[in-house]
Amino acid sequence: MQILPVILAGGTGSRLWPLSREQYPKQFLSLQPPETPSFASTPSSLSMLQQTLHRLAELDARAPLVICREDHRFLAAEQLRCCVNQPGHLLLEPFGRNTAPAIALAALLAHESPESLSLDDSDPLLLVLAADHLIADVAAFTQAVRAALLLADSGKLVTFGIPPQSPETGYGYIKCGAALGAGFDVAQFVEKPDLNTAREYLVSGHYYWNSGMFLFRASSYLQQLSQYRPDILAACRQSVASPERDRDFIRIDNVAFAGCPAESIDYAVMEHTREAVMVPMEAGWNDVGAWSSLWDLSAKDTAGNVVIGDVLTAQTHHCYVRADSRLVATVGLENVVVIETKDAVLVAAKDNVQDVKEIVAQLKAAQRPECELHREVYRPWGKYDQVDSGGRHQVKHITVNPGEKLSLQMHHHRAEHWVVVSGTAKVTQGDKTWLLTENQSTYIPVGVVHALENPGKIPLEIIEVQSGSYLGEDDIVRFEDRYGRK
Repeated sequence: MQILPVILAGGTGSRLWPLSREQYPKQFLSLQPPETPSFASTPSSLSMLQQTLHRLAELDARAPLVICREDHRFLAAEQLRCCVNQPGHLLLEPFGRNTAPAIALAALLAHESPESLSLDDSDPLLLVLAADHLIADVAAFTQAVRAALLLADSGKLVTFGIPPQSPETGYGYIKCGAALGAGFDVAQFVEKPDLNTAREYLVSGHYYWNSGMFLFRASSYLQQLSQYRPDILAACRQSVASPERDRDFIRIDNVAFAGCPAESIDYAVMEHTREAVMVPMEAGWNDVGAWSSLWDLSAKDTAGNVVIGDVLTAQTHHCYVRADSRLVATVGLENVVVIETKDAVLVAAKDNVQDVKEIVAQLKAAQRPECELHREVYRPWGKYDQVDSGGRHQVKHITVNPGEKLSLQMHHHRAEHWVVVSGTAKVTQGDKTWLLTENQSTYIPVGVVHALENPGKIPLEIIEVQSGSYLGEDDIVRFEDRYGRK
């Protein structure tokens, strides 16, 4: 039985703001709880996406298919590249349409264009996983997937249920029916309950948390989707009729996909099909839906605090305090979350962290950049940190990875001064090209075509001082770009 892992990596993780933002959401961050023995088998430096890939190691699986947003493509490609023995495929969604269409795209590619995924089986088992969940017991995860193989091979749509540890109101539930093989028939999918109902579920022993992980044949899912949501299937089939390869990416028809309804797999298929079965998975699963989840999972000090970074506490109890760029000190706090980044600070009662999304909504309404971008912004060639800005100036610390190059470009409104801090810069200005080394500098006038490249073996770091009447990132006219950006 051939397993094709399908990793859904299109979320935004707004409840983990300010660390998770639209252009760098939680699946690309390393959020593994510090100093927690149950996670000892997984390197703490890995992002959540990379941890998801890492836990596939003991399964006999093909190279994974990662589905992500168009504007996250370089992040996802770099993180896949850094995973040993995980070349993978990247399917780009031009816009989010929820899980039912995303999984349909994967199933159609596998079933109708298996060569696009290097498959020799046109009807593999799809192991559908979210890229932003934590699993402490990888061995138990592997065991549950293996236990579900026969059910999925027989045409069943397997969902994995998590034995509840508490009356959780933030998860949907699955009510199990009669025993079937390694699992149970699904009697009912239940929406997020209130606290009293969740307590009843916990006491009954018949309800499991809905993990959002699935295993089924590509053909089985497509058949059920055709029965219950033929409109979604038709739009997705048209979208992948002629998939295009672009570097590491598989692109679909944007116009066709724009007409696809947005729907979750639960609403579109699982709540209606008679082929749904649930296999229990007791593997230390957590969807890390809020900062309180990380407090629950992490090792704590004698005062019940989780502290990360340069943090001092006094008379502080049961708090989660994270400092990314400076000293954070707390006095007299209890059950509070404090998250510090280079450009934002969140202070929230631990019981109210689910409502952080309200702050994100306010940021969006005000069109503030803090909802989308960090001060430190990643690009396919490296990254930049916006150190300072004013009415007519901006200072950036730019890092260019070895062998990478910024686009050949020009600006209508700004001039730039570059000072090399370390490494070697290959500078193109007009029809001239030369090298700069540490402590050397150059000036790029307004309107002059230029490029910056790192020809060396170590990262190139420069300080860039911009000056002019307009300093927005959209004042870039690209003439050549090796990464395919417009």
